[in-house]
Amino acid sequence: MTREELIKNIKSKQSFLCVGLDSDIKKLPAHLLSEPNSIFAFNKAIIDATAPYAVAYKPNMAFYESLGAQGWTALEETVSYIQNNYPDQFIIADAKRGDIGNTSTLYARSFFEHLGVDAITVAPYMGQDSVSPFLGYDSKWVVLLSLTSNKGSHDFQLTEDKNGKRLFENVIETSQQWASDKEMMYVVGATQGKMFADIRKIAP
Repeated sequence: MTREELIKNIKSKQSFLCVGLDSDIKKLPAHLLSEPNSIFAFNKAIIDATAPYAVAYKPNMAFYESLGAQGWTALEETVSYIQNNYPDQFIIADAKRGDIGNTSTLYARSFFEHLGVDAITVAPYMGQDSVSPFLGYDSKWVVLLSLTSNKGSHDFQLTEDKNGKRLFENVIETSQQWASDKEMMYVVGATQGKMFADIRKIAP
């Protein structure tokens, strides 16, 4: 999905809603457990209920990978269902990959070529060569971790260099040399809202 298509959908629905599909099999309604693929059945119900209001869906890979082949099948069916029934939706694989070289190249192939999602979350802390294999796919996106919402984000992301620049600011500033705003977005945790103004100075 292109930047223009995503913005058009946001304006049309007057919504920024992204629905997380973090489906824990241990927390599913009991009546779904008899379904051939209970995770997909749960996801389908969530998708059908929210599609008129949402512009994006974000399955978190851990909830699928933890179930082995069954989980991967549920993920494939979920992505396929969204693409076939709600093609205006932006699909983000929340995978937080961040390896280098051939490993990242194969991760990119897995998510963009095999699954066909629109975007993947990527950790940038191994540098440009951990991110570049995900770039260059037509109408595909890297969503780069920059400032996360967890308590531990203060351990590293907010540390300052000798000039007073925080690490997350360096990440955003440096990464803009790797890609344009037509193929890269940033993760900023909702609990860090007061820093949006600072971030927009770097990446307006």
